[in-house]
Amino acid sequence: MPPPLGKTPTKKMPKIEVFGLGDSQSTRAAVRFFRERRIVVRLVDLQKKPMDAAELRQFTNRLGAAALIDATDLTSNPGGLIARIRADVSLLRLPLVRYGDEVTAGQDETTWRAWLTRRNR
Repeated sequence: MPPPLGKTPTKKMPKIEVFGLGDSQSTRAAVRFFRERRIVVRLVDLQKKPMDAAELRQFTNRLGAAALIDATDLTSNPGGLIARIRADVSLLRLPLVRYGDEVTAGQDETTWRAWLTRRNR
């Protein structure tokens, strides 16, 4: 694996944000995926810094509530769902990854590769 890049991204690098838990294997795999491709990522540990309601709403609007959660017993009421997710982040399918206006939930290497391929054209 190449050494991690510095904290200062260059103009050629995309701005990638990974929301997850520091002890989550899928979150670590997402960070490793981008670092192996020498992309600087901003990791937001949801145990240390809870996700803002507006950011969470962006993910639910783009992907739908069902794509964000692992549990099947939650209602599809977006207002109530956002409050429950903010109270218990373990309900989320991690990691949540944002690249500009595009977002993914869970480990989605196919989409991440597509982002990087488009960037390199």
